[in-house]
Amino acid sequence: MALQARLTITGRVQGVGYRDWVVATGQRLGLTGWVRNRSDGAVEALIVGDETAVGRMIDACRNGPALARVDEIDVEPVDLDILPEGFTRLPTV
Repeated sequence: MALQARLTITGRVQGVGYRDWVVATGQRLGLTGWVRNRSDGAVEALIVGDETAVGRMIDACRNGPALARVDEIDVEPVDLDILPEGFTRLPTV
């Protein structure tokens, strides 16, 4: 069974390559999901995969790419009926 989590990442996370980094890291870890900027300046991501990979992704997101500064990550478990395929960037909300 796949573990599902919605992450809300705050700090200096827009305009620093954070979304592309999340997509690349998620793909490397074998996760599916999506990432998008939010109009409030945060980045939001949905990650789906095995428990170990999801945990590694959350840990990686605490640092992010070189130019980012992560202040906080809110992790919310979710239970979706339809799981995403691949790992993609979505438009800003």
